[in-house]
Amino acid sequence: MTTPEPQSPSPQPSEPVSKDRVYRSPAGMAGGVLVLALALWLGIDALVVGEGNTRWKALAALLFLVPLVAAYTVRPAVFANEDRLRVRNPFRVIVLPWAEVASFRSAYSNEVFTEGGDKYQLWSIPVSLRGRKKAARREDRRAAGGGRGRGMLGGMGQLQLGGRTDGAGSTAVEADGPVRAQGDKTMDELRELWVARKDAASSKGAVTVRWAYEIVVPVAVGAVGLAVLLGIG
Repeated sequence: MTTPEPQSPSPQPSEPVSKDRVYRSPAGMAGGVLVLALALWLGIDALVVGEGNTRWKALAALLFLVPLVAAYTVRPAVFANEDRLRVRNPFRVIVLPWAEVASFRSAYSNEVFTEGGDKYQLWSIPVSLRGRKKAARREDRRAAGGGRGRGMLGGMGQLQLGGRTDGAGSTAVEADGPVRAQGDKTMDELRELWVARKDAASSKGAVTVRWAYEIVVPVAVGAVGLAVLLGIG
């Protein structure tokens, strides 16, 4: 009699991992890349053809400027998933579980407040006053157009909008909601995710803040070196 071979245990399905939603500023990144390219071009040229202290000054300037420009343009990002909000600012990385978030505020900058009263700016989600004015003008034009359509067609105003409605019978324009600037749309998404997940068990924890020493140290060394070199001529 042959003994049956032991069957290998079936692999257990891994727990689903919530993917991050990443929010960056394309305009800031594009501007930062251009400034970095210009700084590297001028700095490398000074290193190659410079004489005396010029090369050391160029090296110190690069050490100071390159990480500083990258910190304010390329580095900032906001990562959000179902458990927490991670804010990567120029010199710090802040991790905020949704349960520790108290509110968001959008004025001249976008900010998040914690239950402990701390405030952190969301660098990668800039506020565009021009974008807000443009969105307001589009909303005014849309409202005026909707009013004219209802006046001419009465109860058949849906025909002017292509007759597309949602499940509740609202027209496509009404279902889409008011026109918003891109930064305000992003903040609305973060608020919705926070409201939906702030009471979840996996969204609890402590707020952590880590300084970006990989940015701070080169900037400090470059600044000190440049000051010394400029001081001695």
